[in-house]
Amino acid sequence: MARRYKTGIETRRKIVDATRELLAETGLEGTTLQAICERAGVRSGSFYNLFETKDEVVLTVVREAIEAVDPDPARRGIDTVADLVDAYVAFLEHQPDLARIYTQMAVAGSSPEHLRGRVLRHHRRRLERFADAMQRERPGLAADDARRHAQLLVAGLNGAALLTMIDSAHDFALLAHGMCDEVWSGSSSDPRMRSRPHRESAETTSDS
Repeated sequence: MARRYKTGIETRRKIVDATRELLAETGLEGTTLQAICERAGVRSGSFYNLFETKDEVVLTVVREAIEAVDPDPARRGIDTVADLVDAYVAFLEHQPDLARIYTQMAVAGSSPEHLRGRVLRHHRRRLERFADAMQRERPGLAADDARRHAQLLVAGLNGAALLTMIDSAHDFALLAHGMCDEVWSGSSSDPRMRSRPHRESAETTSDS
């Protein structure tokens, strides 16, 4: 049993590593199931024992890349808003191909429902971490207001990331830090950022 478990872990690692290499070399379109299995040296049956689809292993590669720049991987509650912005910048600048693929999969209407759910859950966790960091930095900030600030900042960062992917002439780090200054650092003195009635959308309150 122990040997079988170890073999499964090793096979999974081979598949993930092969997928990462292929994504860097050929992009999402060239990273086919057949190519992954050939590069990893495994049969398709072994692949399906570990992953339901190609998209699932691609998201695994993206998740590992995101976790690699996480400022607080142990979730000790020590990351700041600036730390989280820096992590976003690091992911986009150090892994531009994976960032592009992640965006492509997130907006693709043809993605399987369970994969869209994974992307949505990741987005919600990111919002929660920004909101938590904001409340740590400003203890008097109400939870609803922290979440609203987090939504504005993350939406701005996502928009800046998409703009940078469309036009590489834009400096994402400059845009991201400027967004942080405008939405968060200057929010305490900006009347537009003062408390307003907060309305939760059905998508935000439900989980998939």
